[in-house]
Amino acid sequence: MSLKSTAARPRRSGRRAPARSAAGRLGPLPWIGPAVLLILFVVLWPVYEMVRTSFLRISTSGFVRGSAGLDKYRKLFGESDLGPVLLRTAAWTGAVVGLTMLLSLALAQLFNQRYPGRRVTRWALIAPWAASVLMTAIGFKWMLNQTAGVLNTAMTDLGLIDGPQDWLGRPSTAWPWMTAVAVFVSLPFTTYTLLAGLQTVPAELYEAARVDGASPWQTYLRITLPLLRPAFLVGVVINLINVFNSFPVIWGMTQGGPSSDTATTTVFMYQLKNTDIGESAAMSVVNFALVVLMVLAFLRVSRWNREES
Repeated sequence: MSLKSTAARPRRSGRRAPARSAAGRLGPLPWIGPAVLLILFVVLWPVYEMVRTSFLRISTSGFVRGSAGLDKYRKLFGESDLGPVLLRTAAWTGAVVGLTMLLSLALAQLFNQRYPGRRVTRWALIAPWAASVLMTAIGFKWMLNQTAGVLNTAMTDLGLIDGPQDWLGRPSTAWPWMTAVAVFVSLPFTTYTLLAGLQTVPAELYEAARVDGASPWQTYLRITLPLLRPAFLVGVVINLINVFNSFPVIWGMTQGGPSSDTATTTVFMYQLKNTDIGESAAMSVVNFALVVLMVLAFLRVSRWNREES
């Protein structure tokens, strides 16, 4: 075919764009679809069932006996133990999260330095995280046992106590030990979160601060802590949720006893299951609402969405 004939062929003024494939019309849905379905069935469906159950009258054997309306909520808020349990939960959460963040910040600073054996110490910190929380709690429970516990034996042999102590039988001594165990199992995740934040701080900023004559304390307050804020907030939020909903530590060590003197809202909810499933579901709804409100309030106070100047 000659160039002349080709040039003489009429040209179309425009071409119709090819039809988009089915996959193209769906966009990112095929990729995020499995995650959305997982959230629906693992998170939202149980929440729906939890709320629905709180309005039902259910026997201890699990049979639905009809609607209960708001009776389960009235019964829950009439419980004499509810107020003390809420106060203890708030104190427990604040103490564990506060101590965890302070110790994790110190450990993250330590692990961020160069010293012999740093890799070994980092690996050692993973141990409480790798072990089951319930197994850890039961291990401490046996260590604190009144008759065969290692702690009582050692302290008696050293003359520190006159005789075996029931460390977990009294709330005054059980709460400090449970707090210590909760901090112990929370340290690894929070420390590594803060360590990751420390390692993202540019070294040039520290060099510029030294050139300007800033002291180590001024450098830490004006450079390290502000740049560590996103990682710190992640650690606080995750710990607030985990500690507030903590069940294995308390159940494994005291089961919330005696009575409900060492129970948090999560353990109290499980205790109610033995007598009234509907009331236990109502406690679950209240617990869920408290977690959401607590996290939203914290994010509001910390101004999570405000851009750093």
